[in-house]
Amino acid sequence: MNKPLRRIAIFCGVLIFALLVRTNYLQYVKADELNTRDENRRVRIERYAHERGDIIVDGGKAVTGSKETEDSDFKYKRVWQDGPMWAPVTGYSSQAFGATQLESIEDGILTGNDDQLFFDRTMSMFTGDKKQGGNVVTTLNSAAQKAAFTGLGDKKGAVAALDPQTGAILALASTPSYDPSTFAGNSGKDSKAWQALQKDKDKPMLNRALRETYPPGSTFKIVTAAAALENGLYTDIDAKTDSPVPFRMPQTTQDLPNEGNIQCENVSLREALRISCNTVFGKISDDLGNQKMIDEADKFGFNKEVFTPVRADASVYPKDNPPQNAMAGIGQASNRATPLQMAMVASAVANDGKLMQPYMVAKRQSPGLDDIYTHEPEQLSQPLSGENAQKIQEMMKTVVESGTGSNAKIPGVTVGGKTGTAQHGLGNSENPYAWFVSYAKTDSGSPVAVAVVVEDSKATRDDISGGGLAAPIAKKVMQAVIDSKK
Repeated sequence: MNKPLRRIAIFCGVLIFALLVRTNYLQYVKADELNTRDENRRVRIERYAHERGDIIVDGGKAVTGSKETEDSDFKYKRVWQDGPMWAPVTGYSSQAFGATQLESIEDGILTGNDDQLFFDRTMSMFTGDKKQGGNVVTTLNSAAQKAAFTGLGDKKGAVAALDPQTGAILALASTPSYDPSTFAGNSGKDSKAWQALQKDKDKPMLNRALRETYPPGSTFKIVTAAAALENGLYTDIDAKTDSPVPFRMPQTTQDLPNEGNIQCENVSLREALRISCNTVFGKISDDLGNQKMIDEADKFGFNKEVFTPVRADASVYPKDNPPQNAMAGIGQASNRATPLQMAMVASAVANDGKLMQPYMVAKRQSPGLDDIYTHEPEQLSQPLSGENAQKIQEMMKTVVESGTGSNAKIPGVTVGGKTGTAQHGLGNSENPYAWFVSYAKTDSGSPVAVAVVVEDSKATRDDISGGGLAAPIAKKVMQAVIDSKK
């Protein structure tokens, strides 16, 4: 072979080798990445070619479903039962705008693509059965969820309810809300619904139960009381405290005021919580110092994100100077908490000091309804001893029996609670937030702990209070849980 022909042959051989390398690289190295790219429409068509698995409440009731679409190569789209009520739990799943919350986190199970469902997919290839998604069984109680959602009504706010003994989330409501079904497809109508929600100044897509932090106001006095008992500052909840009135804020010339005409000088911890004395708890926070207050708040879950598995924003008890620390001890200044966090506080107290990890996925199921995962409750921390938790239970019971939380009374049931009316706006210029945290106890223990926050109201400023606005909602949620266990 002459030299020019040999060069051409070598060059062609190199081209063929490069083509083989490229083909094998695409088929074996890049295949998974190409299959999952958003631009790969064939993958998306396959994704929506079969019905999605369901999100389940009450152990067997589906709150989701699938519906055939019109004029689209995506055959099925997601639909919800009572979408606005369940959206804070499920999130959304849209052909055009992606997915959030459980719809996103559990997408592999719901689509049937998760590795845990490999056997089911393999068997369907031999049996000829169509591909199906698995189910996600939540801990949610539909009666409690309805009580929370309807209780909030047209008010901005949120409710979180937990089972103190396991950490199971029983209710998670946020208002105003939205219907995920309105933009589940990819039509122009879906796009308009989506854009309208994005522009809504009331932020209906914000999950206030998990993703909004508020000053917890006087509900935080539960944590401050726990810090006082755990650090030995006080041991007897009925003994007098060292609490002068007025209490001069540290390093300032400003006195910390109490609300109304209440008598707070040197009152006991029980009485201070019952009538909500700022001076008593502000001084406790100052006496303990910032670090001890942070340490106790951390044990209740502050200063870290919580995964349920949906992420909840971190509540914050801040590192701060003495005057701000005194204010943080009564739930003001830079102290911020989610409703879930304050439900965790009430839960730990109700569970004799043990804080359980909050969770809302009880099981994952195959398309054939076989359990492929079952959650085991786990303890998150021990914010306070059993003895001290029982002391705070007694204090919270007094708040409901003869204090500011009387609107939460349930006949024949032991209820403990704490009201809060948190300042809002520069110089407290806006309507305050109304809070109520509580627990209920029956002969079999405590089945529920609740936190309610009402962010705004049509009520006049003077009529806004945790006891007046938030406590009745908490009562309905607790009653719903108790009734569902009968």
